[in-house]
Amino acid sequence: MSLGLILAMAALVFGSRYLFLVRRLPLRLGPRTLRFLSFASPAVLTAIWVPLVWVRDGALDTRLTNPYLLAALVAMGLALGQRHTLVTVLGSLLAFFCLRHWG
Repeated sequence: MSLGLILAMAALVFGSRYLFLVRRLPLRLGPRTLRFLSFASPAVLTAIWVPLVWVRDGALDTRLTNPYLLAALVAMGLALGQRHTLVTVLGSLLAFFCLRHWG
């Protein structure tokens, strides 16, 4: 990637964030737009984790020996049980590395 393209992407991301963070700008979003935007984070996170967990070598991997799937289940259990982000992240990483090493 060229340096110019990286700088252009950085400027685009910074500019879009800046518009929403600066209070002096007269940009106000309506309640319907805010409600619509509330679905953006779950949609993006789902688009990131689903292929990582379920796809191996271009094919669907639903085996119970899939370490990515098992670590995701551990993360889900920790998140529901503990509701502590650091515990969830560290516990699921430990589970994943153990499953990859010994699995």
